Amino acid sequence: MKTVFEALTWASSFLEEHGREASSAEWLIKQELNVSRTELLLKMREEMPDFESFEKKIRIHATGVPIQHLVEREDFYGRTFRVNKHVLVPRPETEELVEGIMSRARTLFRDKPSIADIGTGSGAIAISLALELQQSVTAVDISRDALDIAKENADSLHAPVSFLHGDLLEPLKGKKFDIIVSNPPYISEEDYQELDSLVRDHEPILALVGGKDGYDLYRRLANDLPDVISSPGLIGLEVGEKQARTVAELLRASFGETIEVEVVKDISGKERMVFGVIK
Repeated sequence: MKTVFEALTWASSFLEEHGREASSAEWLIKQELNVSRTELLLKMREEMPDFESFEKKIRIHATGVPIQHLVEREDFYGRTFRVNKHVLVPRPETEELVEGIMSRARTLFRDKPSIADIGTGSGAIAISLALELQQSVTAVDISRDALDIAKENADSLHAPVSFLHGDLLEPLKGKKFDIIVSNPPYISEEDYQELDSLVRDHEPILALVGGKDGYDLYRRLANDLPDVISSPGLIGLEVGEKQARTVAELLRASFGETIEVEVVKDISGKERMVFGVIK
């Protein structure tokens, strides 16, 4: 029998030996025990329940399977979301996009604004906005498999989100929204080949690659957004590194003088968000 400390020590060393992040061991053991980091520290000398199951997951992760797919969940904005091979695992930096939308919405709109999340994936952005702002949100995705996961997350978290199946803004034709937010696929075909195998081999290419140069989805969004965004209105986009200035210019070219565009850095100092306010 192994203690929690022994199980964690073995797993961390095993992952390092196989070129994986040792920190994944702690993340998985917290999930297995359903404890916080503080609670984990208090349990270090206790017996590790079902070490064999934990060991099996660590060994599978070492082969390249994302740890989140093994437990089928990931935390985002203080909540736990179900994930699988059909959706992109929510990233911590996307929480900053959610925060940016909320802070600007409170300034721009007196009443509850209508919100649409384009390319919702697991539903993390739409559900977080719905629960934090205490209002309904519309979410769109081209993948029916992704929408199934997003609906399951919305139901389990009791979030007032309605879902539409379709390609980018097409399901919104004939409607106007005060806020449109999106974290679209933005990796170029060339960069996709260089991705870590944890991402490239296990996360959906549909949610990762944005065409040959990575800008295909931004071009389409910029072109079609004027038809579905209200005035005043707010646009929030997450972008890849070194893409922010180009995406900002795409929005300016589409909206002209009616938009005020802001490029925002994330907590790491990288330009990863573009916000546009329709005057």
